[in-house]
Amino acid sequence: MSSRRRATAEKSRPTVFWPLAAVVVPAVGWFAKIEISGAEHMPAEGPYVLAPNHYSEFDPLILAVATWRLGRAPRFMAKESLFRVPVLGAALRATGMVPVARTASAASAKQTMEQARQLVEHGRGVIVYPEGSLTRDPGMWPMRGKSGAVRLALAGDIPVIPVATWGVQQIMPRYGKLRVFPPRRRVRLVLGPAVDLSAFAGANAPAQLAAATDAVMADISGLLGGLRGEAPPAERWNPSVHGQRETGRLES
Repeated sequence: MSSRRRATAEKSRPTVFWPLAAVVVPAVGWFAKIEISGAEHMPAEGPYVLAPNHYSEFDPLILAVATWRLGRAPRFMAKESLFRVPVLGAALRATGMVPVARTASAASAKQTMEQARQLVEHGRGVIVYPEGSLTRDPGMWPMRGKSGAVRLALAGDIPVIPVATWGVQQIMPRYGKLRVFPPRRRVRLVLGPAVDLSAFAGANAPAQLAAATDAVMADISGLLGGLRGEAPPAERWNPSVHGQRETGRLES
């Protein structure tokens, strides 16, 4: 099957996404009025890595609905342990979710290569939060990123599309409670052109991967700055410098 036909089939043939979309899209529509700009940067076909900022537990739903509206099936990176949970694991596999390679090892590198091969073979995209957790930055700017998104992209020569959202904190503040009223709060989402990672082709050294990740985070921060009408911080927040854990709930 050609890449064009695979991309068309991604939404045209009956899949578990259709019943999910029938429930999720209207439900999210109650909470958020999503305004999308930069839609032309979403590949109409073929594999891609979508790299968004992360500052609310609700923003994955915004990304999922926006991705669906842009004509692609929303697939996320998910913790590998979730794939071993009965029923849930089957659902994750059925929807083509991608297990996260948690450790930098030969086994995880092999897993990343296989994940990239699968994305390319099936013309699929995946949403990867480079921060790995809700940002710890006090101003909710993107913090230091992790290399998972770029490792996946470089392994398969897959474009990384930076994305920024703003407004989701009005629906559900970071580690806060969901606000049901008022409905239809404005949420803006902007996609940018694929990050130029040509200088890092074939990179696998930690320093190279860190530099590639920083290039992705810089593009995400720039997009968010445009949405907020502010200049992003010159230096991204590093949780370890501030005595914070990089995963799990943010301790006050």
